[in-house]
Amino acid sequence: MARISFLFLLFSIAIYSCKKDNGVNEIRSDFVDTLEGTISTDLTLQENANYLLKGQVYVQGASLTIPKGVTIHVEKADAVADKGSLIVLPGAKLFVNGTEQEPVVFTSAASEKLPGDWGALVLLGRAPINSQTLRIPGISNELAVCGGSDKNDDSGAIHFLRLAYGGGLNEKGEDEWALDKASGLCLGAVGSKTQIDHIEVSYSRDDAFQFYGGNVGAKYLIAYNNGDDDYDFDHGYQGSLQFILSYRNRVGDWALRANGIESLNDGAASTKTPYTHPVISNATIIGLGNQAIQTNLNQAVYIRKNTRFTISNSIVANYPQGGLMLCNKTRPLLMQVHESLFKFNLVHCEENTRAFTWDKNGQEVSLEKVVADPELTAFATNQDNENEVIQTVSALKLSAIFPSSGMPLLTPLSDSPALFGADFSGSYAADFFDSVSFRGAIGTENWTVAHWVNWD
Repeated sequence: MARISFLFLLFSIAIYSCKKDNGVNEIRSDFVDTLEGTISTDLTLQENANYLLKGQVYVQGASLTIPKGVTIHVEKADAVADKGSLIVLPGAKLFVNGTEQEPVVFTSAASEKLPGDWGALVLLGRAPINSQTLRIPGISNELAVCGGSDKNDDSGAIHFLRLAYGGGLNEKGEDEWALDKASGLCLGAVGSKTQIDHIEVSYSRDDAFQFYGGNVGAKYLIAYNNGDDDYDFDHGYQGSLQFILSYRNRVGDWALRANGIESLNDGAASTKTPYTHPVISNATIIGLGNQAIQTNLNQAVYIRKNTRFTISNSIVANYPQGGLMLCNKTRPLLMQVHESLFKFNLVHCEENTRAFTWDKNGQEVSLEKVVADPELTAFATNQDNENEVIQTVSALKLSAIFPSSGMPLLTPLSDSPALFGADFSGSYAADFFDSVSFRGAIGTENWTVAHWVNWD
């Protein structure tokens, strides 16, 4: 890590008071320090301070503590190899100690910020992964290999964090059958002792949250206007999530097909174990519908490539191609052998027959192969599963899903079907989950209007 000297600060003030950075990187006079290279001894940053992060920065064999109110400005770079990321290697720890009033923020240092200005925040651990070990694509350090046998691995704790304008490592229209490069908050083989809560990822050019193996749990996550999948599960992830939100009121053109949730076992749809099996309760997945406008938005929930899944007490709505889509590998896991569960959810699509769909040729990117699935619909809405098909997005009766101005208000109204109907009686309802009566991420108390959340 390179320290900025007092003389250099004076020099910076003198030079940049009369010359701007041509709109690329915002050169400030109040950066306390520059983070670059490798952090190999314990380091605690200064509370309520601004830092500049340059290139791929690694935490190796040490702990990095980021106190409340810190903003990390990541240097913008056009070349993928030069884009900044913070990578916490296995055995190292990251402590993000933001608060509701004073969150920690990672954002672009550019004066005109754009999705893809920087890379990702990457946390790597030694928990199980179905490829035994994995090197996350897009990370250049040969030591950035995650995976092991310690389900209780501890990579630290992240509380009250915002990440904005990252996702710059993936190419435009990238082959979606390959493992995505690191994007947003990328968690590779992170173990259950790691604490993850109250995190917003916005305007990532690619994914928002990536879970590659491991079994870390997380609560209170927000994905806002990202370019590709908001919650991406792969390589044997087996953790639990509750109170997670995916929301879009605009779309991009970077990704091939963007989903609210996407899950796969691996690229080959193999039988490698542990099987990918996210366990999710109280999710709200809201897309920008309108089939008349061709966008890259796809499914609210896309379950493919031999993954198992549990989704309950949730809302999935307003994606143009469907609510829940299964493929030839995952359809029988839900409907026949019951290794997956989809129960007590509210499901909507503009075209009601497509609330549940079937990707009959999952290897071919063709929406003509994605068909409405009446058999799956009947199964999902039977008395055992109790999912409900919602005819119009307004019938969800949330306060203001798409306001003309200001933040969305997703609090259920008094007659909303989301205000009741949650069920935690199944064997999937582990001690991790808070038992609540409402479906979706938000009940009568709207935690997304807090100061730590940015809806701009």
